[in-house]
Amino acid sequence: MPRRTGWRVCSVAGCPEFTDQGGRCEGHRQEAEQRRGTSRQRGYGREHTTRFRPGVLARDRVCVLCGNAPAVHADHYPLSRRELVERGLDPNDPRHGRGLCGPCHSSETAQHQPGGFNLR
Repeated sequence: MPRRTGWRVCSVAGCPEFTDQGGRCEGHRQEAEQRRGTSRQRGYGREHTTRFRPGVLARDRVCVLCGNAPAVHADHYPLSRRELVERGLDPNDPRHGRGLCGPCHSSETAQHQPGGFNLR
């Protein structure tokens, strides 16, 4: 099916602005990015990329959930990064992670970190 083109109204309730990409208008997109912060501001710095992620993906070469696809995402489990920091544990220790494929990581994130329409 061909992709729909043309201008659409911003997806934020009550906003009359139009966007050619769909979703949020430029103003609401920037506002959301400022609230969320960059990956570095959220704690995913150098140690995450040099210690946590490589350690998890070296240990879990195949997705631990489906067992079919190669693991490409290092996911904090069973505690989230935020929970590990709150408990005084090292969030960059590979023991606190698991390797997931793209679809499984997206599914797990949608279930356990809901946002947008899935925000409860």
